[in-house]
Amino acid sequence: MEIRSKHRVDAEKKAGDLRNKESKKRAEADKARQEASKSKNDSTVRSKLSLAAQRDKEAAAAGKEANRWQTKASGYAKQELEFQSRLRKAEVSEVNAAERKRRREEVTAARRTATEKAEAHARLARTERIVGDALREIRAPKPEKLRVLLLGAASEGDLRVGREQKRIRTAVDSALHRDSIELDVRPAATIADLLDGIIRFRPHIVHFSGHSNEDLIVFEYENDSPHKGHPVTAEAFLHALVAADEPPLLVLLNACKSAAQIDQLVQEAVPFAVGMADSIADGDAINYAAQFYASIANGQSVRSAHMAGQVALELAGLDGAELPTLAFAPGVDPGEAILVKAQL
Repeated sequence: MEIRSKHRVDAEKKAGDLRNKESKKRAEADKARQEASKSKNDSTVRSKLSLAAQRDKEAAAAGKEANRWQTKASGYAKQELEFQSRLRKAEVSEVNAAERKRRREEVTAARRTATEKAEAHARLARTERIVGDALREIRAPKPEKLRVLLLGAASEGDLRVGREQKRIRTAVDSALHRDSIELDVRPAATIADLLDGIIRFRPHIVHFSGHSNEDLIVFEYENDSPHKGHPVTAEAFLHALVAADEPPLLVLLNACKSAAQIDQLVQEAVPFAVGMADSIADGDAINYAAQFYASIANGQSVRSAHMAGQVALELAGLDGAELPTLAFAPGVDPGEAILVKAQL
């Protein structure tokens, strides 16, 4: 940058010096012509006119050279502006990357602190806030299908939740144990769909795809036109999960920044929960979910399904592989939790 600036300054100085020289030569030419016009001596007249022509020629040469240097200076100035623009973009990109890293580190640190507190609390005593031992152990397999409640909400029409639900269904239909899974798909999900699905369908897995943040999950209203959506607090969502006699085994919040909610879910409601550590791209979320349920339907453990979903993003060259986050309650092992087994 300093070199470009020096080149521009030098070029502008040379152009200025040559402009001064051009002006000086033209003034000398004018003076010689005036003196020729006043003289009555033919020899003097010829001499002065010859001098004027010479000075005009020198002025023209200086002007041409000044134009050349001014063109160079303009080129250097353009390069400076382009470099400054690239530098500003690089600085903004660096700041954004640093901010994303900081947020991820904050979420990770918060999860670590919450996990340590939960483990210490579990060692000391079980309180009324923690679900009883019956939820801390995976229920013994029953001769029934694994029920998955798929809730999708995108009231403003900016997310492809329908595409995600289709990819999940396709993944399950192509799996080894496809007949052992039952899906209840509810697009444009409202809070009525949430509660009705939990109470009536009695799902083993509750999957939400849509918008969220650290404290809220956004459902839809019963409204046919695009709208802002119905925010539900993380605490209210948790209360809905435990409203059934047999709460779900797993909750998957396929929504931005939802990992901040999953520690409380595994402390108070379910053995396993998955959330996103930061904002996640639509395509990344869809690919993770499809691979997760493909693995579950092929008889893989919860841990294996989660890892397979992350690897699917890496293999596809997508950026969000580190965002899906698995949490689990003390006393359960996601590596041993197999939710789908072949029906006899």
